[in-house]
Amino acid sequence: MDTVVVSVTIFVLAIFVGFEVITKVPPTLHTPLMSGSNAISGITIVGALLSAGTQHTTLTTILGFAAVVFAMINVVGGFLVTDRMLKMFRRKH
Repeated sequence: MDTVVVSVTIFVLAIFVGFEVITKVPPTLHTPLMSGSNAISGITIVGALLSAGTQHTTLTTILGFAAVVFAMINVVGGFLVTDRMLKMFRRKH
């Protein structure tokens, strides 16, 4: 039971710290952070695939699948936003 409490506490603190850090980012740093976030999400996808693929328990498979889905949403969304931003700088012929 102690492990569950510690894990939930770390998870809640990570959510709080992540929210506080992200809300303090100025708009000029958004694009470099987006590319870094996409790289981290790519690593997350690999780890999530490994977690879901090992099938130790049903819980690890479900959490691994959920991690894959959320990381893919983040990667695809990041690329779409970056592509849209780069289109703004293209010359019109």
